[in-house]
Amino acid sequence: MLVRTLLLSALFVLANIMNSVCAKESNSMEIQRAPYGKTPGGEAVELFTLTNDHGNSIKMTNYGAIIVAIEVPDRDGNRSNVTLGFKDFSGYLERHPYFGATVGRFCNRIANGKFSIDGEEYRLATNNGPNHLHGGIVGFDKQVWSVETLSPSDVASLKVTQSPGVGLRFRLRSPDGQEGYPGNLDVQADYIWDNDNKLTLVLVANADKSTHVNLTNHAYFNLGGWGSGKITDHELTLSSSKYLAVDDTLIPTGELVNVAGTPLDFSEPHQIGERIAQLTATNGYDHCFVVDGEPGQLRACAKVVDPASGRAMEIETTQPGVQLYTGNFLDGSANAGGFKQHEAFCLETQHYPDSPNKPNFPSTLLKPGEKFREVTSFRFYVVR
Repeated sequence: MLVRTLLLSALFVLANIMNSVCAKESNSMEIQRAPYGKTPGGEAVELFTLTNDHGNSIKMTNYGAIIVAIEVPDRDGNRSNVTLGFKDFSGYLERHPYFGATVGRFCNRIANGKFSIDGEEYRLATNNGPNHLHGGIVGFDKQVWSVETLSPSDVASLKVTQSPGVGLRFRLRSPDGQEGYPGNLDVQADYIWDNDNKLTLVLVANADKSTHVNLTNHAYFNLGGWGSGKITDHELTLSSSKYLAVDDTLIPTGELVNVAGTPLDFSEPHQIGERIAQLTATNGYDHCFVVDGEPGQLRACAKVVDPASGRAMEIETTQPGVQLYTGNFLDGSANAGGFKQHEAFCLETQHYPDSPNKPNFPSTLLKPGEKFREVTSFRFYVVR
């Protein structure tokens, strides 16, 4: 009897220890929120920090649904921010190169800032030479989104990640006529940070009138970490056998070109800087690639490795394309956060540029009663 009592007591103590450990692990995954500043119109803006059980974190603000930081370790366990941005909120209030922003209504370019739906022509702002770029003068990157936090149980119910995580749900209404687009558009952007150091972005939209929608996140990455210089030594692999030919204003001609034998062939790993000097017309990469496989299905898109730090990133997406941009116009100015040319790369998963005017491209037309939904994930890890 005494032995049985002692055994039960020991089991009770062990259970309490295990419960305490589990509670500690559970509590290490958290979301912190803090004031970040105010817009010129007086709207309050917040900064959110999402931390997983490993102590790795992302930071976002509800201004532009912007990724401010992604802090992950190198092969020696040293954490650094692997995205470009500003040291405080004031930088985001100026015109900047869309650092970390959730971009819409239409990311990338629309030729001559116009398209037609059912015979009616719509004219948009032209803010990139003769073309419309990234939603216009006041795109989604310049607006304050509403936000709610997502608990681990909320994240689990979404079924977009296998690992426990926490998240943020941003919402925005773009009213009929904003920047020239037809219809009221309701947008939801879920950003989920999990214990696999994976950031998953779920973009959803619906409209009360036929309109065109193309949404992405415009993060600038440098896996070497904040202030580490150029990304030309990063090794890139793309799951893309074709890219979109463009004219001299970077509007697609409609032709899909095989990458084989060109400086745009990343079907096998190549350093980003290996052939970048050959791209004189664009001062680097600024090209939309066709992601191999079936659009709408989550599939491999890209892999990037920084040999110096050991950090690596893999991207999966449901989107049909991905824009590779190598920070060609970063000039070291304050509006560029002090960053210089080729000190970052972007891999913006998206539909093809100028799709509203290219019937042969996957359609970006969203009709009433339909749902736009695209998923992209960025997983960060270390190679030895």
